[in-house]
Amino acid sequence: MRFRKNAHVPPASAATPSSRPEDERLPPRLLVLYGLQHILTMYAGAVAPALVIGAAAGLDGPELGVLVSGALLVAGIATLLQTTGVLRIGAQMPIVVGSSFVPVSVMTAIAADADQGLPVVFGASLVGGLFAFCLTPFFGQLVRFFPPVVTGSLITVIGLSLMPVAANWVVNGAADGMPALSDLALAGATLGLVLLFSRVLPGLLSRISILLGLLAGTLIAVPFGKADFSQVGDGAVFSLGSPLYFGLPVFDLAAILTMCVIMLVVLTEGASHIIAVGEIIGTRIDSKRIAAGLRADVSASIIGPLFNSTPGSSFAQNIGLIALTRIRSRYVVATGALMLILLGLFPILGRVVAAIPMPVLGGAGLVLFGTVAASGIRTLGKVDFDNNLNLIIVATSLGFGIIPMAVPQFYDGFPDWLALILHSGIVGAAVVAIVLNICFNIIGGGQYEEGPSVFAAAPTLDKEYPEEDAREEAPQARDATSGDLSDGAGSPPTPSDEAPSRT
Repeated sequence: MRFRKNAHVPPASAATPSSRPEDERLPPRLLVLYGLQHILTMYAGAVAPALVIGAAAGLDGPELGVLVSGALLVAGIATLLQTTGVLRIGAQMPIVVGSSFVPVSVMTAIAADADQGLPVVFGASLVGGLFAFCLTPFFGQLVRFFPPVVTGSLITVIGLSLMPVAANWVVNGAADGMPALSDLALAGATLGLVLLFSRVLPGLLSRISILLGLLAGTLIAVPFGKADFSQVGDGAVFSLGSPLYFGLPVFDLAAILTMCVIMLVVLTEGASHIIAVGEIIGTRIDSKRIAAGLRADVSASIIGPLFNSTPGSSFAQNIGLIALTRIRSRYVVATGALMLILLGLFPILGRVVAAIPMPVLGGAGLVLFGTVAASGIRTLGKVDFDNNLNLIIVATSLGFGIIPMAVPQFYDGFPDWLALILHSGIVGAAVVAIVLNICFNIIGGGQYEEGPSVFAAAPTLDKEYPEEDAREEAPQARDATSGDLSDGAGSPPTPSDEAPSRT
């Protein structure tokens, strides 16, 4: 199936031919609808680190609310920087930035220590963010090592790595990992509604099928007691973010060094996400743009301690939403950023969104995250697998990407700092894909006269060389009267206008 270019552009929008796809401007009502869809997609992931770290620190309800509000407020500020681009901070792309899951395990251990606590967490976050900020130009140079064989593998791994997130949302915190039948039914109903809305609704309504599915799933959950709005009115209606609520940051050397290592992982994932979004929306990505985008990512780590928030990174789940809806405008996500800021300043709004049942989010997440993986496979379709080792590059990087998902304790025997890095399947896949691409395609030249190993791709019909391929076809493919090569209609085959690109 081939998507029509600009099929997502509503009649009222005006995108000039010379403009980048992400610069498309939509009417205000569409900005609000599409922006809300992005926020509902990422809300659970944005607040989860705050809840986990707060619980480890032994915080009560109001204090947990401070962490949640701070996470939303900082996510909104960082996302606004990412989408608008201010002082070379931000890639000006439709990327959502929120609290990262990567440092959660380390920050949980620090927060639970009675001698350290949240001030040490915030001090490590601040220094780690400054350290990462200084490294962004270096990571921006990595773009030269990301041809389609690498980007396609990474985008696929990003999508696959999100599947456990959707599954855990469906399980809804069950201690034994066995979801209740009611949760399965609710997730299935939401998934079915999203698919139905995508198929039968016209134009705009089809493009907000995720939003409609989330709302419909929540309405279905209400009469069964799965959605509880009774606590929406509890707590403050408005808050300025409670700056430095837990005191000034405390700087502990061991915590800082650990956080600096973690920020290397955040930078690697962030670069992969920026390249993935660029591939999906069809815009040019260069080293300067990657560096600017990473600065916006790590800005959450720098300003976060002021508003009681933890390090941030770009959110892969929103990449799936872009791929599914084909809404590429960065102004949509900028509008969502303003909504995040409002949620941070008005905690009552956050409590309304938090009432959406987790199985509902899980049902929608299955199709969202699967779309990311499918986009990676689509990118791999541009890669030439003939007479080279591109197939083994893809196979090995996918293997390293899936290992932490299949066996989470696989790297537990390694030193703690190395296990922390390798635990991210995205980082493992990125390192393997980049190194193998350098060894096989840059140093090794990339092309071989014959298949270089048993792992080389099987021969395929190459329409770029019709005469050579036709000679290998069965005798019945020849014209019965003349014996000339034909395409079955009495005329010689012609080269395809869309031959696969050769990496």
